[in-house]
Amino acid sequence: MAAPGKIRIERLAWSDPPLADLAMTKGTMRLTRSLTSGLSRGALDPPGTFWGVGDRGPNIKPKDAVARYGLTALAAATAIDGAKVMPLPTAGPSVARFRIDGDAVVLEEALPLRTPDGAAISGLPLPLAEQENEPALALDGQPLGCNPRGADSEGIACLPDGRMWIAEEYGPSLLLVDRSGTVLRRCVPHGTSAAFAGSGMEIAETIDPLALVRKLNRGFEALALSPDGTTLYTAFQSPLSHPDRAAHQQSDLVRIWALDPADGSLQAEYAYPLDPPETFQRDCELGPVARDDVKVSELAMLGDGSMLVLERVTQSTKLYHVRPDAGRALPPEWRDPARRPTLEQLGAAGLRAAGVPVLAKHLVLSTDDHSEIGCDLEGLIALDPTTLLLASDSDYGTEGAVTGFWRVVLPEPLWA
Repeated sequence: MAAPGKIRIERLAWSDPPLADLAMTKGTMRLTRSLTSGLSRGALDPPGTFWGVGDRGPNIKPKDAVARYGLTALAAATAIDGAKVMPLPTAGPSVARFRIDGDAVVLEEALPLRTPDGAAISGLPLPLAEQENEPALALDGQPLGCNPRGADSEGIACLPDGRMWIAEEYGPSLLLVDRSGTVLRRCVPHGTSAAFAGSGMEIAETIDPLALVRKLNRGFEALALSPDGTTLYTAFQSPLSHPDRAAHQQSDLVRIWALDPADGSLQAEYAYPLDPPETFQRDCELGPVARDDVKVSELAMLGDGSMLVLERVTQSTKLYHVRPDAGRALPPEWRDPARRPTLEQLGAAGLRAAGVPVLAKHLVLSTDDHSEIGCDLEGLIALDPTTLLLASDSDYGTEGAVTGFWRVVLPEPLWA
């Protein structure tokens, strides 16, 4: 155990499996597997085993592709909001099973997500006219279009029977997946099933339509199941663009939804307050940090029904302890899309002034105090009451990053 008052941190040994080497105008893009956008533990697995999910597949911003690899054909795309270059568009999202072996993490199996008939889940955006869309581009700047099987998977939660829910940003939607990586059902926002025609998946319109006003590339980002299996929690990455992008940009509230784990329907919601951007020290040392840069990247359930929220920019990450008790749930009228002002427009101060509950949060760890922990953290699980596992997202190595795993031992248990 760690000494009283001290946090002990150990980086675990790990090497990203290679995926492909692509020759570029300047050098080589060495792609590796990326499998840690979200982490979860399953009741059917032995101690030390956990699951991860990777996002849409290798992608890079046009400006970074031009600067790092000399892909001048993408220069015009640098002005397109949300555009992503997908250098290997056939490589879509996967789930993976890992095992902690002493001071190392071992990959036991990586499973590409597939439909029941064997078609690969794509990382391309969805053909959803109801929302902001993310243009996907080939290396030569040509548009790659959309795909009704598209998913940008970011969160994972293991069910007691071994199946898994996966949260993705595009829809946003939920994918029910078995232990072979087969998608058994996709739960999508009400009124959008036509966009998934021909996907080869069972489609169920069970997601509250308010999810459609997620900001570009900021949909369902995190997922966790309560210890008793009765509640599935998901967090949006950022404040919603509700009623418009201006509300998103100025808001400091992220919605955490409590869903029915049987079908993904909305049962309750909570307002999570984001920290001021100037409090993320490492990022501020590199340049200005905007309100919009602060986001939620992971939820981790604890044994007493409370949870950890992973809040970050890029370099700096904070872990906060919250309790989504019934008394902290928002009144149902805040789900009404016609309500004005919206939760996002009021912000945390406005809600508190109106007597509306906001989640209380307590800091467990800030990486600004622990330089040995790296950046781009997206995966988090509790291994026991005093031990956490953190994982970074390598973005498939498109910019030379590697996945990191850190075991964190806390001086006091998070639950009894």
